Parts: sequence; C-alpha cells; structure tokens
Amino acid sequence: MVPLLLVLLLALILFGAGFALKALWWIAVIVLVVWLLGFVMRSAGPSGTRGRWYRW
Repeated sequence: MVPLLLVLLLALILFGAGFALKALWWIAVIVLVVWLLGFVMRSAGPSGTRGRWYRW
C-alpha cells in the first residue's frame, strides 16, 4: 500500500511541476513580447533622442 501511495504522490508532484514549468514558459514569452513591443514603440525624448520606455 505504501509503495502505491509513494508512486501516486510522485506522479502528482511531477504533474504539478510540469504544469508550473509550462505556465512559467508562457509567462516568459508574454514578458518577452511586451519588452520587444516597448523597445520598438518607445517614444522620443525631449532632446530628440529615444528615451527609455520603462521607469527602472
């Protein structure tokens, strides 16, 4: 009984980790797209140079 529970627990942990990693990949892709859009669409600064689109 205990080995069966351990196998089921391991399967549950691996399934959860796989789902989390897939979600993290999608978040990384979305952040990359937003960053690239911001890099392309940044506005010109007061001196005519292109400024940063973020505040950090």
